[in-house]
Amino acid sequence: EVQLQACGGGLVQAGGSLRLSCATSGFTFDGYTIGWFRQAPGKQREGVAGITSDGDRYYGESVRGRFTISSDNAKKTVYLQMNNLKLEDTAVYYCAADFTGSTWYYVSHAGMQHWGQGTQVTVSS
Repeated sequence: EVQLQACGGGLVQAGGSLRLSCATSGFTFDGYTIGWFRQAPGKQREGVAGITSDGDRYYGESVRGRFTISSDNAKKTVYLQMNNLKLEDTAVYYCAADFTGSTWYYVSHAGMQHWGQGTQVTVSS
């Protein structure tokens, strides 16, 4: 069974940093696309960043240059380093995995196969 466990959220002041972790299990850490998504109250879910097992990385326009996605194959964990956080980054962040081989653009809009629970990120002024 594919499992994804997100953690690392919290309360941080604007301009600060957080690192989210997505620990995975139940699948060979290969042939995947793993992404971070977020959803703020009253807003649609947004694809924040994605990474493939080939090492390709993708970022949403609103976080490009501030967030970095990375993976540790030995730990089967994907990270999201978030720097220079802004008030508008406040949301519940989810990690998700997909094994269909579809493009990031497609899966980030159509939906990923497996989802973890969310972790709250709150940015204060």
